Amino acid sequence: MDTPSEKFFLGRQPILDRQQEIFGYELLFRSADMDRAVFESYSHAISNVITHALASFGIQEVLGGKFGFINVHLKLLLSETLELLPIGQTVLELLEFIQLDDQVLERCRELKEMGFVLALDDHEFDSANSEIYYVVDIIKIDILLTGMEALPDIVRQLRKFPVKLLAEKVETVEQFQVCYDLGFDLFQGYFFARPVVLNRKKVDVSEIALLKLLQQLTMDANVKAIETTFKENPGLSFNLLKLVNSVALGMREKIKTLRHAILLLGTNHLRRWTQLSLFARHDSRGVNHPLLEMAAVRGRLMETLLKQLAGDSTSDEQAEAAFMVGILSLLDILFETPMAEIIANLNLNEEVSSALLRREGQLGSLLMLTEKLEVTDFAAVTVLLGVCGVSLDQLLAAQLEAFNWRSSIIHQEG
Repeated sequence: MDTPSEKFFLGRQPILDRQQEIFGYELLFRSADMDRAVFESYSHAISNVITHALASFGIQEVLGGKFGFINVHLKLLLSETLELLPIGQTVLELLEFIQLDDQVLERCRELKEMGFVLALDDHEFDSANSEIYYVVDIIKIDILLTGMEALPDIVRQLRKFPVKLLAEKVETVEQFQVCYDLGFDLFQGYFFARPVVLNRKKVDVSEIALLKLLQQLTMDANVKAIETTFKENPGLSFNLLKLVNSVALGMREKIKTLRHAILLLGTNHLRRWTQLSLFARHDSRGVNHPLLEMAAVRGRLMETLLKQLAGDSTSDEQAEAAFMVGILSLLDILFETPMAEIIANLNLNEEVSSALLRREGQLGSLLMLTEKLEVTDFAAVTVLLGVCGVSLDQLLAAQLEAFNWRSSIIHQEG
């Protein structure tokens, strides 16, 4: 996970397409032992992770089949180190301070020939660069740095070239809409997880059924009551049988009754499926819903960290509570309804409620840690590691476990 002498933070920021489905992730590495403001430490961290730690990071499980955007400085661009990366799944982002001269142009052609996807990071349009615009695949535009009013002209100029345009630092739904209307192809930022105003949207029947089922599972309701909820909601029943009959569960015997399915699956697995289904069935994006991705990774990351901290003394109840806090922490965004209203009828214990509502207690601290990690606020992560009593090695191990687990359950949801 790291070289013997150095430790790295790993950040993963989602990049969405025009359907707001996950297209890929920008992977950000930062050395934990150096001043984050020093450029040399930044480029050094990227190079070292690729050369020494890539196998340990397990890039396939980090990306889950999506594209990985990796920042590349000039020295790295010109080195053979890049060839260690998975061709066909890697987007090489040329950092904005690389001079786009003939040497860089020629190297880009070589890399493109190998099968790499190429991007220009934080780019400002210049007609002098027209030759490289025919070589690279993606141009990233920092919309905050550029200014919204300048975007129409820039888009018009770049549309002459065969490139995808990626809007970076998209933080509000309004910004997304402007960029969408201008024709941007890809979007990076957390607009999908930060509604400006909660609309108190009416939760539909199937969502109410899922919340009712989650409440029953949380309160250890008997099988008959759970079975009744499924019988009242044929859509849920169909998805339950599809889950239990999936190859991923390794069942040789096909399930014919709801009760058999419930007993065979077990309440823990059923509870997790219910929590994830709240996101997966919410719209046509299904398993590519970015909120589902964040929620699933949050839940598993928190559960894994709690187990690391408590060791063998961790109870199933504690682990489930950690997982539940991670999953439920995004339901207010999904339903556009205040968190207090969503959890009012779930009969959650005080520890879980205070973590969700006020970020209090051990679970609240672990939730804050996962939230800061999502937005790659590594300074805040460093502080919270101390608060939670988690080491950087433990965090990296938990991240990889969470990413890998998330990839493994996609087939069950499909």
